[in-house]
Amino acid sequence: QVQLAESGGGSVQAGGSLRLSCVASGSIFGIGAMGWYRQAPGKQRELVAGITSSGSTMYADSVKGRFTISIDNAKNTVYLQMNSLKPEDTAVYYCTAQRGDPPLDAWGQGTLVTVSS
Repeated sequence: QVQLAESGGGSVQAGGSLRLSCVASGSIFGIGAMGWYRQAPGKQRELVAGITSSGSTMYADSVKGRFTISIDNAKNTVYLQMNSLKPEDTAVYYCTAQRGDPPLDAWGQGTLVTVSS
């Protein structure tokens, strides 16, 4: 199975930046897509950004233009560069990976991002 480990969370002021990292290990071959979800207290978990093996990306409207997802295949690592952070970005961010057909999802343990005003 795929194992995911997130890092890079922390506490920043509004307008600041953070870069989250997600390292995939285990059965990494054949991963078709990776992405980031987030969940804030009292809110529904939402897909923030995703990237396919071909390099196609997608973003939630709430983060489009501020966040950038990228992947380093050599390092089996997906990044989420978060700029112009807002307090509403405060959440636990989870890395995901999809492998196989039908895709099976793997989830990381999450990393907390706190943005203060």
